[in-house]
Amino acid sequence: MKPILLSLFLFISTLSIAQTNCDYSSNVTDSIGTYKSTKDYIVSEKIFGGHSNYIFFSLVKTDDLPSLNVQFITKSMDFIKANCFDKNSKIYFQLNNGKIITMFHIDSESCGTIIRDDKSFNNRILTGYFLFIKDSFEDLKSSPISFMRIKYATETIDYNFKSEIVSEMDSKTYNPENYFINYIKCVE
Repeated sequence: MKPILLSLFLFISTLSIAQTNCDYSSNVTDSIGTYKSTKDYIVSEKIFGGHSNYIFFSLVKTDDLPSLNVQFITKSMDFIKANCFDKNSKIYFQLNNGKIITMFHIDSESCGTIIRDDKSFNNRILTGYFLFIKDSFEDLKSSPISFMRIKYATETIDYNFKSEIVSEMDSKTYNPENYFINYIKCVE
């Protein structure tokens, strides 16, 4: 009986250690409603020849409406082309199990903001909020992401998801393909 109890205890301990905690950058409840947002998480990083591209995800829950906040940061000494979101913009996620999940942009136009820093780099920041489709949570929780396609106002761009990224920006390790598996519970 003791070996069975010990095995059960070790199994439960391993599961509790392996689960990812929900770290929120904002968690506010007031008379207007509730707002929760997870910390930004790098899902793509490309650095080449003085040109850097980063994509960050965070999950947001406003009252009972969950959404995905996607932030693009591009840094270069050269001119940075603007990609814009409009009412027809979408994100498509292809999962490893073959399913495709579509998310729709919240109905506002945005081309981002360009900021010049003290080292004369141009920085373009574009943020978009995308809504989950009903019943997509179970698929996102059960299968890693292999591919993301973003339909901007004027073009469509594809991004491959990696199983692991060691970021040059902060030297931390990220697991983009398992982002929803690890964090969607934070906005359910």
